[in-house]
Amino acid sequence: MKQDTQDTNDQNNHQVPWNKGKLIGQKSPLKLKEIWVIRIRLQMAKNTRELALFNLAIDSKLRGCDLVKLRVCDVAQSNRVSTRAMIMQQKTHRPVQFEITEQTRESVGAWISQYLFPSRIHNSPHLSTRQYARIVDDWVKSIGLDPAVYGTHTMRRTKATLVYRKTKNLRAVQLLLGHTKLESTVRYLGIEVDDALEISEQTEI
Repeated sequence: MKQDTQDTNDQNNHQVPWNKGKLIGQKSPLKLKEIWVIRIRLQMAKNTRELALFNLAIDSKLRGCDLVKLRVCDVAQSNRVSTRAMIMQQKTHRPVQFEITEQTRESVGAWISQYLFPSRIHNSPHLSTRQYARIVDDWVKSIGLDPAVYGTHTMRRTKATLVYRKTKNLRAVQLLLGHTKLESTVRYLGIEVDDALEISEQTEI
């Protein structure tokens, strides 16, 4: 009888791995057209919270764990949303600065509370990374994309990828992402080593 109770407790304590059935690896960034399709859908649905979350996720390029914990005081002063903000990253314990574009300031200004993105679960003060992941899944599915290929890191990578493609400036992207090593940025963006070397060779010091 005691063994049966122990077996039951073991089963109850066993948690399904968060990545079960998921494709693990780098998540694709959104294309410019896809950004606008999701943005317009959220605007038409008058979904104030998710529009602010989407726009700030794109602008900030933050990891999901940092994005969901943002407070109003991180991005606004005297009830006015700032044009730039700086936060301490949870993973690296290093500060990173990001811009807040006009349309993001407008959407964030329309959505204000103690935490920028409070949870709808009463015992959780802010949106969890799992809740955020489900929201991102809904965004990509709403425009016909495969959610297995996209995730919260899609939001972090999207603007950084667009900046790199336009400027080829790896150092700038490294600073925007808050990476300590340039090699991390190369891997994160999925840049081929030859491409990185070609950029380096063309850069005179």
